[in-house]
Amino acid sequence: MADTVGVRFREAGKIFYHDAAGFELTVGSRVIVGTARGEAVGRVVIAPDQVIVNESSQADRTAVLRLASDEDIEKWDDLREKAKVDVQQARTMAAALALDLTISGGEYDLSGGQFTAYFTATQRPDYRILIRDLSKALGARVQMVQVGDRDRAKLTDGVDICGERLCCSSWMTDFPSVSIRMAKEQDLPLNPQKISGVCGRLYCCLTFEYDDYKALRGTLPKVGAMLSTPAGEAKVTGIDFNREIVKLWLTEEREAVEVAAIDFKLQNGVTIRPMEIVRKVEGPLRTIVEDSEARAQPAPGGATRDRPAGRRETPPSRERPAGQRPARERPAARRDTPTPPPAPTPPTAGPTEGGEPGQQQRKRRRRRGRGRGGGGSGPAPPATPPAGDGA
Repeated sequence: MADTVGVRFREAGKIFYHDAAGFELTVGSRVIVGTARGEAVGRVVIAPDQVIVNESSQADRTAVLRLASDEDIEKWDDLREKAKVDVQQARTMAAALALDLTISGGEYDLSGGQFTAYFTATQRPDYRILIRDLSKALGARVQMVQVGDRDRAKLTDGVDICGERLCCSSWMTDFPSVSIRMAKEQDLPLNPQKISGVCGRLYCCLTFEYDDYKALRGTLPKVGAMLSTPAGEAKVTGIDFNREIVKLWLTEEREAVEVAAIDFKLQNGVTIRPMEIVRKVEGPLRTIVEDSEARAQPAPGGATRDRPAGRRETPPSRERPAGQRPARERPAARRDTPTPPPAPTPPTAGPTEGGEPGQQQRKRRRRRGRGRGGGGSGPAPPATPPAGDGA
């Protein structure tokens, strides 16, 4: 790790790690390194004591050949200017051969004996004739490398609709993964023509603030949701993420208002609440509280809401024991209506407790009344003694 340096060969290009080979290198040092496309001049962007993670293995890491001199740097700049002119010639020759490809850029190695052309194509074209003719015209060995649409924009460079230089050409080293869901989370139009860059792909900048938009959307209500506010019931009509403002429509006052997003950080807070909670939870609770307050407040004349004045309140019924059937409630009788007398109970015509008919029972009662029956209750009266026996 102590002898490893990070070298970049192109502005906003990928960083390659090489062995310092004993050279004293610092950030900004120009070095010459051998690559797969010949020798190239690079700039040290990570010093040996700043390397934390090595992206390449020890076997794949090549060594720095030497420090770049002023003559090497001047020659390298001249070759870069020459490559821009030769790219135009290569495009003309490809158009003459009617090849379905677009040459995006090219570069020479430090020796000037190898020219690498980068192109994009929908299919794999046959460019062998182009390589032969281009090698004769340039006097160097030509190599064709196919790249993607984003790499094409990175090599071509330019200015996008925002008015700034392309991020991929100015500072981005890797291309992030972009999806249409990111544009949807940020309330951007889902038309690919409006959210695509010069490369024809989705904007890379959609990933820059995606996490912030996602976190903010999680604390805000959805568009069309009904809310309970201190001003009454309101409907969410829109959300302005740039200003962090929620647009509401007051249904009772019929007025549009804007509320800061900070008031929606807590969905169940005391300021603004969803109407579902108000209707399902707070509505029944509010009804119970209002009823209890109305019962506790006395009315004029000593009457309450449930008991009029002048009437005695019926005490609560006692708790009936388990297994006992509840008694049937009788309707209260009105004072102005006289209560009818109870109807006489007809004599029982069925058998009595002893199993005898009612007629025999009445005869036995008459015998006991006359003193002739033997079934009377209580002891018999004592007999009167004769008059002559008392002396």
